[in-house]
Amino acid sequence: MRIDLHTHSNVSDGTGTPAQVMREAAEAGLDVVALTDHDAVDGWGEAAAEAERLGLSFVPGIEVSAKDRWVSIHMLALWPRPDDAALAEILALTREARVGRARTMVERISVDYALEWEDVVTHAGDAATVGRPHIADALVARGHFARRDDVFAEVLHNSSPYYVHHYAPDVHDAVRAIRAAGGVPVFAHPAAHARGRVVPDRVIASLAEAGLAGLEVDHRDHDAEAVARLSALAERHGLIRTGSSDYHGTGKLNRLGENLTSVEAFEALEAQRG
Repeated sequence: MRIDLHTHSNVSDGTGTPAQVMREAAEAGLDVVALTDHDAVDGWGEAAAEAERLGLSFVPGIEVSAKDRWVSIHMLALWPRPDDAALAEILALTREARVGRARTMVERISVDYALEWEDVVTHAGDAATVGRPHIADALVARGHFARRDDVFAEVLHNSSPYYVHHYAPDVHDAVRAIRAAGGVPVFAHPAAHARGRVVPDRVIASLAEAGLAGLEVDHRDHDAEAVARLSALAERHGLIRTGSSDYHGTGKLNRLGENLTSVEAFEALEAQRG
């Protein structure tokens, strides 16, 4: 079985509809695929229906924004109950904060680049979560950059003068909220240094005590050294090792199925569903 537990649609910052992501997953030869849009569950119904039509096993998920002090963390929540009030409140607060943050970033960027808020709204479309990728797409459309990744490298990285922090729950609280909602928390790309600061090993140890289930070890943004370190941490703390594409359609170079989760790891995650 080919299992990919981290993908995005245009409900957040992917470029394809939830149904399109499922069709592309089938074309890529996947058997199990999770839709994990940022802080949103709006694509689940469409994705699940298309997955069933195609004979795929669908995993409902969310990429929950969190933080440890000032370090941004993304936590995959697999199989959470969408009607859980506490988790829904966290997601709503984060989505609202993202809009205010995006507006402020656009104001800063527009001093040096021709860019208006309406450009970002156009590229966000019906997305439930507005974020930096939509700003990047607007800058590409304006002709300032060739690709979304170029914008992140030059303008939207975490150390950029245009960068603005936004509300996100403490990561330990996020893990507990995911567990309380019946979900299974997996730390997404925990060693992706190119994205900004990453947390030290002691934080991963404390998250394991708080209920963390797994580490996304095999990811495009992890070099060989990071994979070795994370593999050792997973073994030390009894965490499940996963691998995923973090697919965003044409928005990033990531390709469906380029990293996979083993059947054994998937079954171990599924056994922890609440």
